[in-house]
Amino acid sequence: MTDIPRRAVSRTAKLAALPLGFAGRTVLGMGKRVTGLASDVISAEIQQRTAEQLFSVLGQLKGGAMKFGQALSVFEAALPEEIAAPYRQALTKLQEAAPPLPAATVHKVLAEQLGPDWRDRFVEFNDTPAAAASIGQVHRAVWRDPGYGPSGAPKHRDVAVKIQYPGAGDALLADLKQLSRLGGMFRAIQPGLDVKPLLVELRERITEELDYELEAESQRAFAAAYADDPEIFIPEVLDSSPRVLITEWIEGTPLSQIIREGTEEQRDEAGRLMAVLHLSAPMRAGLLHADPHPGNFRLLPDGRLGVIDFGAVARMPEGTPEPIGRIAALALRGDAEGVVAGLRKEGFVSATEPIDAEAVLDFLRPMLEPIAEEEFRFTRAWLRTEATRLASPRSPTFQLSRQLNLPPSYLMIHRVTLGSIGVLCQLEAKAPYRAILARWLPGFAPVA
Repeated sequence: MTDIPRRAVSRTAKLAALPLGFAGRTVLGMGKRVTGLASDVISAEIQQRTAEQLFSVLGQLKGGAMKFGQALSVFEAALPEEIAAPYRQALTKLQEAAPPLPAATVHKVLAEQLGPDWRDRFVEFNDTPAAAASIGQVHRAVWRDPGYGPSGAPKHRDVAVKIQYPGAGDALLADLKQLSRLGGMFRAIQPGLDVKPLLVELRERITEELDYELEAESQRAFAAAYADDPEIFIPEVLDSSPRVLITEWIEGTPLSQIIREGTEEQRDEAGRLMAVLHLSAPMRAGLLHADPHPGNFRLLPDGRLGVIDFGAVARMPEGTPEPIGRIAALALRGDAEGVVAGLRKEGFVSATEPIDAEAVLDFLRPMLEPIAEEEFRFTRAWLRTEATRLASPRSPTFQLSRQLNLPPSYLMIHRVTLGSIGVLCQLEAKAPYRAILARWLPGFAPVA
């Protein structure tokens, strides 16, 4: 048996073992109940063991499993605190850490992608990875820039070298296929979570994210759009190949650290800057950064928000669709009929089925609370309340939601919005979100 099949069997065995271990702990914890979303979830001790096993395996597998875990991690703020606590540490580790590739493997990839003389392009190269992404790991190095500086000395620059894991494409497909079978386990953690659409979307994005040259193109577009911006910083791309990406290194405090131990001022500012980035990017860059988890953001010493990892982007050459802002403004003004008419036109509501316009407005109003006032503080409690309202099968809101549809053209925008809100609730960030929308969202105007 070759190494590749052995690794595939090992990966499959690890994933297959998850539901078995979880089932045993479920039996042990049967009858233990908690209030909130997860009404049938087992005891805290059992939860902690499950979290440790689940995220340990996801981290070891890298690939699709790690990417899936990262996607889940931004939603942990929606879980009841007694359930979220055991998961938080494992989730945070998953965002920025994974077992590293051996140095020999790293060197082999660099030789394949940059040529046998790849070392000549660096003054220094650190074999120990500085961070791990879902399909690759990042090394710190010193890049040998062509030319000379003002003093006549050679120019050197600190860089981040992102190296894709060998076999990442096959691993992603295999992991996602296995994870699609674990829906029952994730429902026990969060009954309202439907993993299938998330997995389908992740599968559709695999090809793009595996191409580091395409990522380089997206990052260059962002960097050009935010050049010399006083609030947002995008590192420069220095070189790229299909499996290696070399960009300017940035120093800063990761958002995961700010979530854990940042001051209220830091958390508020980080949240405000995240909102500015996600709302302004479609208009300024024609792109939407589509991977809003804390590992992709840094608060820089000069106060700017540093942004990394542009493998997942939504292409929006005409900016954010105008109906989003217009319908939100109509809802804030209480125009129920106008809201339903707009939703029907965009495909959110059936063109023929009757629907209660006032009920639709009642459905939307709590979601729009963050922009109903001049300032709003996102909190875990607010998100849990909203998740409970939307996920409970006995809730009138849940029943109404079954009459609503999510058009495919809005799927990525919807996912990025939910992910961003999850991070803002982890930060518990207060900011003038309505004014940010009024500045960057077409069709939206603040309500007097």
